[in-house]
This record gives sequence, C-alpha cells and structure tokens, in this order.
Amino acid sequence: MLKELREQNGLKLTDSAEYLQRSFSAISKFESGALPIREPEVLALMDLYGVEGEHQRASLLQLSNEISKTGWWEKYSSEVADWFIDYMWLESRAERIQTFDITPINGLVQTAAYAEALFRAANPHDSSAQIERGVELRMSRQAILEGENAVELEIIMEEAALRRVVGGREVMKDQLQHLLTCSERPNIELRVVPFDAGALVSPNGGFMLITMENPFPMIAYSVSPAGGFYVESEEAGRLAALYDRLEEMSLSPEDSVAFIAALERKQ
Repeated sequence: MLKELREQNGLKLTDSAEYLQRSFSAISKFESGALPIREPEVLALMDLYGVEGEHQRASLLQLSNEISKTGWWEKYSSEVADWFIDYMWLESRAERIQTFDITPINGLVQTAAYAEALFRAANPHDSSAQIERGVELRMSRQAILEGENAVELEIIMEEAALRRVVGGREVMKDQLQHLLTCSERPNIELRVVPFDAGALVSPNGGFMLITMENPFPMIAYSVSPAGGFYVESEEAGRLAALYDRLEEMSLSPEDSVAFIAALERKQ
C-alpha cells in the first residue's frame, strides 16, 4: 500500500528516503515487507503522500502495528515455512476467501483423517508427532469459519480433487460427507468443475484470493513446490477475473452438492 501511494504521487524511492532521512534500501524493504516500519515513519509517509482520510490513516497504522504482534500460529513457527506463517496471518484477517483447488481438497474443509493421510504421503520420513502437529495446525486454522465474524469461504474444486481416494475408501467417504455438512453452513459455498466442462482455464494450478477490509488490497496467493507466493494490484485482479471464469464453467452450488453426494454414495 505504501508503494502504491508513493507511485500515485509520482515519487521515487529516493524521494521518500530523503524525506524520512533513511536509506534507499530501507524504503525498498519497507515496501516489500522485508523490514517492519515504525509508526512515526508511517505517519510521516502518509503526510508526504497526502493521505488525509481518517479511516485510511487508521487502517495503515493498525496494519503497521499488527506486524509485530503474534498470533496463535506462532507456536508452530519453528515447524513451518515463513511464507506459510505470512499466509495464516492474512487468513486470520480475511473477510472472504475464494479458492480454486485442483487437488487435494482445500485444507479449510478437510477432516483430520484426510489431512493426516496427505501429510503421511507428502512427508514419509516425519515422525508420528510431527504428523500430529501438522494435522493439529490444519484443524486449528478452520476456526476462522466459526463464530460471529466467520470468514466467507467460496471453494471451486476440480472433479479430480473429489475422485482421488486419499487415505482409503472409508476416509474418503467421511471427507465427502464432511463437505456436504460444510455446504449447509451459510458462509461456505462449494462448486465443482466436472471433467466434462472441458479444458481448465487455469491449467497451471490452484490459487486463493484473500479479501480483507477496506482499504487493504485483494491478495492472491498460490503454492508451488518451491513455496508460496503472493501478488497484489493488477496481478491479483487478473486472477480474480480468472476465478470468475472458473465459476462460470463450474456447477451451481446446488448441483455441486448433488454431485458430491452421488460420489459419496459410491464410496
């Protein structure tokens, strides 16, 4: 957001650095998130960039202050990658999460047994204690779907995610039943892209769109074997348009539930 404000004002990194009496690299690190920025510096930059709206000023200050705060997930920080800690921070502050998954089924609607089977397959050398911690973390993340401020979750899943048998028939049957239960909750919408819908408009993999309160930008997030990465602004907008196209080629929520129920009966 600081980078966008600077560019909107036609200023260079050197201009902001001179104003704050900081180095060029420090301003660059502030904008990339590599270096936490202190409240006095946020206030000074907002003045430089002409940010006068009370809500926007308060939101920027709140965000800068929260960077140094820890969350429930910090106790897992030594066991998971830094990029995933960042993701959980965003996830905990989301108002809406839209996700497209090719496989597996999204972690926010997984059962513990399904998650355990995934962890054992992906990490065959991990101890039982490590697997249990991974499952515990995944189940804890699902708390954002509950309570008065429950996150709105929209999931589009490729048919392959539903047909791949993870953990055996019994585990898979329970997982499909869990999806049906989730679909009954007012803040969760499930959609399926069936095989006969044709070629996927997102052949390179799944992604998530995270919407927080204004004025924070939409964040797009994707995971690869090399780790997770994030994009904002125009890049996030392009993925949002792609999500809309995926929604058009998917079954309706009602037909998707019927599709999942039919698969569940076959397990």
